[in-house]
Amino acid sequence: MILSKEILEVQEKARRIAEEEFTKDVLDEIESSGTFPRRILERMRDDGLTGLKVPKEYGGTDLGNLAYVVALEELTRKCAIAGVYLQNPNSNGSGPLLLYGTEEQKEKYLPKVVDLEIRICFALTEPEAGSDVSGMATLAEKVDGGYLLNGRKCFISGAQLADYAVLFAKTDKYAGAKGISAFLVDLHAPGVSRGLPEHKMGLAGYPIGDIILEDVFIPAEDLIGEENKGFVNAMKTLDNGRLAVAGISLGVARGCLEEAIKFAKQTEHNGRPLAKQQAVSFMLADMNTKVTAMRELVYSAAQLKDAGDPQAGVHASMAKYFCSETCNQVAAAALQIHGEYGYMKGSEIERKYRDCRVFTIFEGSSQIQQMIIAGQMLR
Repeated sequence: MILSKEILEVQEKARRIAEEEFTKDVLDEIESSGTFPRRILERMRDDGLTGLKVPKEYGGTDLGNLAYVVALEELTRKCAIAGVYLQNPNSNGSGPLLLYGTEEQKEKYLPKVVDLEIRICFALTEPEAGSDVSGMATLAEKVDGGYLLNGRKCFISGAQLADYAVLFAKTDKYAGAKGISAFLVDLHAPGVSRGLPEHKMGLAGYPIGDIILEDVFIPAEDLIGEENKGFVNAMKTLDNGRLAVAGISLGVARGCLEEAIKFAKQTEHNGRPLAKQQAVSFMLADMNTKVTAMRELVYSAAQLKDAGDPQAGVHASMAKYFCSETCNQVAAAALQIHGEYGYMKGSEIERKYRDCRVFTIFEGSSQIQQMIIAGQMLR
């Protein structure tokens, strides 16, 4: 695929950040501390990466989805967590406001999101409502001047880091998905509390956790979109998030392939490099083919989104489904080539193997993507 000059510049900037910043020492420190260096985030901002999908009038560069997934691929071939941090201002943090926010909301919050002055998380999942959003129990009671929110969200990415949350609650508890509304919630407001970060098997450095709401007052002007229309907002935001997961999966898979090639060339068995062993070379050929197919699918889905194609959503689901599953296959093959070395704590392959496992789960599991794809195909 031929990339424009602007996108090639984005690619080069992201590649330089990945090569210069994500040394093994830095990655080890991120994992042991559970935090991500602010200086790297600021470099991503200064290079224009935090506003790739945000219009220029709100502080972004408005280069679109293709530039976005190209940047994700370059960053995450070295560090998967960097992709999650880039996803926030470009997708889950800005997306709901771009889709349905008022002009006042966009002008007030989006420039600050792009500039990393504030962070907005996306709060949808609940203990009894994961893939089935209609089962959520968080309620928004209409009161004078606004709403009173009560409930609990769980597994919210970046909950402990965020200043605000785009949070979904039922304004009509009897209407299922048709009774859900979206709110912009100040996470420092009275009645809001947050749980401790969950202990995860991978993606250390980006916390997830609970948001608890106890009689939290939300002014009427902080409703996002129309009342009882929040489900559509959530689904369209997740649709954008799926493309991001596909791009991150592509980057991590490419990183696994590069590590496997390097190891196979440098490591000898019975006097011959592993790369000269037919069994290993065939594994590498299979991995390379899969990574190339992933790239074609991700870039194509991004182009369809940029063109406003009505089929872009299902292509994003196909990209997310195929790339997240295939990334896990490529990571497993890379670990197999490394043998015991790949299984040891602290190896790059061991880290990537753990990091990518969640890709088939968040932003809609593989089974949800199959439902979307089948539904589009068979309707």
